[in-house]
Amino acid sequence: MDIRDSLGILARDAQYDLSCACGTKNPAEHRIKKGSDSWLYPVTVAEGGSGIMLKTLLSNSCSNDCLYCPLRETQDTRRTSVSPDDLARFFIDMVSHRKLIGIFLSSGVIGTADFAMDRLIATGEILRNRYRYRGYIHTKIIPGASPEAIRSAIKYSSAVSLNIETPGEHHFSKLSASKRYTEDIIGSLRLISDLTGSGGPFSRVHTTSQFIVGASDESDREILSYTKRMYDNLHFDRLYFSAYQGGLGDPSIPGEVRYRSALEREFTLSYQEASPTLMREHRLYQADFLFRQYGFTFDDLSFTSSGALDLSRDPKQVWADRNPQFFPVSVKKASPRELMRVPGIGPVTARRIVSLRKESPLSDITQLPLTRSAYQKAAHYLSMY
Repeated sequence: MDIRDSLGILARDAQYDLSCACGTKNPAEHRIKKGSDSWLYPVTVAEGGSGIMLKTLLSNSCSNDCLYCPLRETQDTRRTSVSPDDLARFFIDMVSHRKLIGIFLSSGVIGTADFAMDRLIATGEILRNRYRYRGYIHTKIIPGASPEAIRSAIKYSSAVSLNIETPGEHHFSKLSASKRYTEDIIGSLRLISDLTGSGGPFSRVHTTSQFIVGASDESDREILSYTKRMYDNLHFDRLYFSAYQGGLGDPSIPGEVRYRSALEREFTLSYQEASPTLMREHRLYQADFLFRQYGFTFDDLSFTSSGALDLSRDPKQVWADRNPQFFPVSVKKASPRELMRVPGIGPVTARRIVSLRKESPLSDITQLPLTRSAYQKAAHYLSMY
């Protein structure tokens, strides 16, 4: 098959690796399922700004056994590959005809992790050296890759990622016997952190990772505990959460049996149109945003006895309801950080309120730069004194 036919298959399969951020209102960060150019992917890059990226696999062949993955070795699917030369040439031709912010490079594990990494690295090297491409390249690090391969991949990349998949070896071992959690996942994440952190040789490179939510029997508390530590200790720029939707029909996958039942037992859902796992993904993104933008700590979050977030309320609203002593917050005196604890008020609005009160006295809550829905959420928690 020609390059476009192969990329049609590979780009479709690349969508199993969804790095959407559906907890935000930015449509550029949301997953899409259709489109005539199926290999184009709307994305917001780590350093800000959004656009269209070519996202594809170099190969959908894989020797790994990850039970949640439709491309694992034992699955019956149409396999294909493209060469680094062909993919680089196709991308450069594409860039010349339409505006793209970059390319997302990933691959199944062809034989060994380092063999797959060699092909990813070669693609980046061809783009940088032969075509003098200076745009955005995001490279997915293959679990089990050698330190040398990881360093080479980072050299040609604007951003790199390695999916942590689950919070801990206990959960990971239920999904894969071919990958070693401590060495292949955690060890590689630490190396990426060392190479890209402040003072490292590649500090300009952004780092991301992702959890598969609901494939194993992990709790929200465990996911968010790992999330906070990855921000604080490994200094990753962004973490993503991808809801496992089931449907592979394998009863050996913990999430295949469990992922709906546990949540449906715990909550009476008011979101009947959304699957519990998608709503769970949404709540995890909201909690993640509280870590990154609102100054919340892990201890600020509330969980049920089984470690789940409340599906019926966003975690910021839960905190407000559990901490009535914090309110009302003074519009005239509160710091931006205090204002951001108010439901309906985010970082931008908090800064605008502080700016407005410096320009002229605020005497009524209706003077605040709030939408109708934000006003309805915030009014009960604010004071004009």
